[in-house]
Amino acid sequence: MNTIILAIESSCDDTSASIIKDGEILSNCTATQDAHKAYGGVVPEVASRAHQVNIIPVVNLALQKAGIAKTDLSAVAFTRGPGLIGSLLVGVSFAKSFALSLDIPLIEVHHMQAHVMAHFAEDPKPNFPFLCLTVSGGHTQIVLVKAPLEMEILGETIDDAAGEAFDKTGKLLGLDYPAGPIIDKLAKEGKAVFDFPEPKIPELNFSFSGLKTSILYFLKRNLKEDPDFIKTNLVDICASVQTRIVSILMNKLELAAKQTGLKEIAIAGGVSANSELRKTLQEKGKELGWTTYIPHIQYCTDNAGMIAVVAHYKFLKGQFTTQDVIPTARYEEI
Repeated sequence: MNTIILAIESSCDDTSASIIKDGEILSNCTATQDAHKAYGGVVPEVASRAHQVNIIPVVNLALQKAGIAKTDLSAVAFTRGPGLIGSLLVGVSFAKSFALSLDIPLIEVHHMQAHVMAHFAEDPKPNFPFLCLTVSGGHTQIVLVKAPLEMEILGETIDDAAGEAFDKTGKLLGLDYPAGPIIDKLAKEGKAVFDFPEPKIPELNFSFSGLKTSILYFLKRNLKEDPDFIKTNLVDICASVQTRIVSILMNKLELAAKQTGLKEIAIAGGVSANSELRKTLQEKGKELGWTTYIPHIQYCTDNAGMIAVVAHYKFLKGQFTTQDVIPTARYEEI
């Protein structure tokens, strides 16, 4: 008998639904929200209201694209956390209602575990154990992946995430939100001529708050001398900031690989779509004999396909949850 799962992701500002059949992704549909650009960041109340509008059409589209009827479903999976509580509530409430109406099991999924397992949405897939640098707007982690559902965090940010450093820098530069992709594009036209400091954080942990502060004071100092400094040097500033963020990430990842002796190395999360990070990982892999893995762009940002992959493995192990489950903004386990 086929195992067919509907997966729902609604942790932030993207409403996504995916269908997975016996481990193969049949559809992965996402509705993005443009309303947040005016505010320079995600507004939780705006996001949750948009999820309410989008979730039924997105689920319906995922079923249609997969050629699956709702009565064919074996289970419904959803992101339980971490994320914005109002956004999570929409996805969890819909999943619970949908599963209850069909009398099928519920599967809860950890958002960051799903980012790691996005590598199993398509070939080539990493071999266990492997290291995964997971980088997003809210998280930066180095994870030792021992098995599909067995992971250990070796290092993580002690304050801000790399994605936040990109977005806050973009705000200082007057760029639209989300700024990460814009900085990536502009950086290709510039050179890393400005030297920003690399934080000296012990072991495998990260910190980006100091980098953000140094960028702020760098801009203030130069704007005082030249009001057109940002306009004149925008592409070089973007290239310099991006180069430093990537070097911080890669230096820690190289240290983790050295400490563990692993050569199966992956990156995941929204920032793994960054072209310089992808390029640098491949170059470092060739230099150090790593086998590197980078997800397709559609599986880097928040999407239900990655939720579906984790749900598939949880279904095989019978790891279901109950109708009493509630979302959690801070979900510590991985």
